[in-house]
Amino acid sequence: MTSHSYEIRVIGALGPATREAFADMVVEAAPTVTVLSGHLDQPGLHNVLDRVRALGLELIEIKQAGPD
Repeated sequence: MTSHSYEIRVIGALGPATREAFADMVVEAAPTVTVLSGHLDQPGLHNVLDRVRALGLELIEIKQAGPD
């Protein structure tokens, strides 16, 4: 299955426990937005989005780069 580089932006800064839920992603925090990035296939992307939803985070953007 093809993998792509994704950036997933959510509102707010993530606390330590929430960051741990995304240990498989690069987490970059700005004052009002957190960017989760990594190389994911389709099932991996859905898994990350399920975690975003389960943690009650507000999703604002998903960007996909070209294939690896």
